[in-house]
Amino acid sequence: MESAAPRRPTPPTGSSVALPRAEWHNRVIMHRIAAWVVCVSPLLAQAPAAIPPDLRFEVASLKPSAPGGRGGGIRPAPGGQRYVANNIPIKAMIQVAYRVKAEQVVGGPAWLESDPYDMDAKAEKPSSGDELHVMLINMLADRMQLKFHHAKRDMRMYGLSVGQGGPKLTPHEAANGGEPWIDVTQEKPLHMKMTATSVPLDYFAFRMAQLLDLPVVDLTGIHGGYDFTLEYTRDLPPNFPEGGRINGEEPDTTGPTIFQAVKQQLGLELKPQRGPVDVIVIDHAEKPTAN
Repeated sequence: MESAAPRRPTPPTGSSVALPRAEWHNRVIMHRIAAWVVCVSPLLAQAPAAIPPDLRFEVASLKPSAPGGRGGGIRPAPGGQRYVANNIPIKAMIQVAYRVKAEQVVGGPAWLESDPYDMDAKAEKPSSGDELHVMLINMLADRMQLKFHHAKRDMRMYGLSVGQGGPKLTPHEAANGGEPWIDVTQEKPLHMKMTATSVPLDYFAFRMAQLLDLPVVDLTGIHGGYDFTLEYTRDLPPNFPEGGRINGEEPDTTGPTIFQAVKQQLGLELKPQRGPVDVIVIDHAEKPTAN
């Protein structure tokens, strides 16, 4: 019998009382920020071509969000020519551009994390996700005098690797940066379903990191986009009371953990380990200039 990976905390974390349906729903939506069965050879596609480092949006608006806004997100719009964000801090934009967890962006003034901004940017033509991310970073550098450097820090992480039986992924290359997406739903509390379309594994790792307590590093060496469905059962919130109920019902904790589901359903491995993790160190930033 397959040994079960230890259950790790998977947000959203919650209180010790039964949660109403609306709150469970809202917590799931918050983890959509923002944003994979074939033989091995098609998965090991060639690495993506080098992206010119000076790519820039044709036009871009970046301004403080209106006070009192709720929710927020960032993603390329369908078509891959526009990149939009609503009510999110600059630090979150950097996280998305480099597909890193919040604790992997360090330094800089406090407003990078506290002040929400809206962005509406348009590229000259439909572009890939990586191209749009280069444009995003260049826009922040131009508007904020943003300066930063990359560093590697040895820390605890989850390594995402190919399982012993090989990956179970369906290739689906994206036509542009607006197509890769992971939709997260739950049919009942704790039972989650991730439906991915044209998703690269490094983006999948980024999205899983938002659900787990540690960064997730893609060690698969697999390039390209993939479709997949992942169904797993979340842990109960810490300190959930014995006999507690969710929406008036006893919580159903049956089903695979996210660790077991990744192995069984995708043919990948998600294991805790220590190793070098990319960190973005902010050296300088000024509040964005007028559009």
